[in-house]
Amino acid sequence: MTIPLNMTSAVAWGALAGSLVAIPVSAQTFPVTAAQREVANQVAQQGVAQGELATDAPAQYTVKNGDTLWDISRLFLKSPWRWPALWGMNLTGIQNPHRIYPGQVLLLERKDGLATLRLAEDALAANTVRVSPRNRIETLGDAALPTLKSSVIEAFLAEPVVVDEAGLRAAPRIVSAQEGRVLLTRGDRAYARGPVDTPLLDDARLQKQYRIFRDATALKDPVSGEVLGFEAQYVGKATLVRGETTAEVQNKDGSLTTALVPATIDIVAAKEEMRVGDRMLPEPARELRTYTPRTPNTPTEGRIVSVYGSAVVNAAQNQVVAINRGKRDGMEPGHVLAILKDGARMVDKTDPTRPLLKLPDERNGLLMVFRTFERASYALILEITDGVRVGDRLTNPR
Repeated sequence: MTIPLNMTSAVAWGALAGSLVAIPVSAQTFPVTAAQREVANQVAQQGVAQGELATDAPAQYTVKNGDTLWDISRLFLKSPWRWPALWGMNLTGIQNPHRIYPGQVLLLERKDGLATLRLAEDALAANTVRVSPRNRIETLGDAALPTLKSSVIEAFLAEPVVVDEAGLRAAPRIVSAQEGRVLLTRGDRAYARGPVDTPLLDDARLQKQYRIFRDATALKDPVSGEVLGFEAQYVGKATLVRGETTAEVQNKDGSLTTALVPATIDIVAAKEEMRVGDRMLPEPARELRTYTPRTPNTPTEGRIVSVYGSAVVNAAQNQVVAINRGKRDGMEPGHVLAILKDGARMVDKTDPTRPLLKLPDERNGLLMVFRTFERASYALILEITDGVRVGDRLTNPR
């Protein structure tokens, strides 16, 4: 039996009692849309025009650890978001573009104005081991190339959140710390309350884990001035220990009064110190996402709203920005947009009448949306020529 070392199946096969037994293992599902498959099928039949290749596309490339699908697409193609074309250049050898592995050798062949890409057969043979039938138990790690380096954005999947004004008002809040403390950190106990109509209750059916946020900043559309939502700064996590209740307390005159007893929370993680007034939102379910870079299906115009975690208005490569397009506008994780730099305004000194000139807007880079909210989204700057500024225009790449 021959088993490639870069086996990609989500099922591990073991030889047991002379037969194959399917053992399910954890593996990511990397989606390929119908539209992408259609592009790939078309390219598979005719190849890619050499004019679509990157100027310095190599004749041969060995995939390395640390490479991403975006890196390799950019290596061979002028437009890296057109990775379905790269995939279609060898639809037989690369049945799923997400399943490209370190050590594989990609060969670029040019003929009659067209180009095709294939895997070197000797590289495949080098990654093949022949084994005899016997019981084997192994953990199969998925070494397939990711679309982009998850370490760049994984913090942003967990930390920042955009909520609307109503959601912000309804968020529970820390009302007190123990022993008159002002600041809280991991291991401390504190007390919190929800809104009047939605108190924090110790109910097995309700969320027990919360993220703690501070300084909700309004995200305003740079064109219309509309408040798109409030960006909350993540500061830590808490676990609900006891829910809110009430208690009878005795006044100095001996009479009884009903007092509110806030919920008890324990701080279990701290990015920075927390304090009274910080807000709490339920911990969302952990998501395992993959990203398929692609252009939006419809013409899209947008603007950069803010640079996350920075007091400056300029953003660089691999920084995260908020944009003024969200779910209501059809934004989806993986959508790639071109960043346009406003053309300068100047006086034409060669003309005696000195008319005002507005130079054309030029593409300054690319960004990819990775997290969407109702009216705004977070995006990662993938490529950049010059500094990106708040207010810069976004559009479909050409």
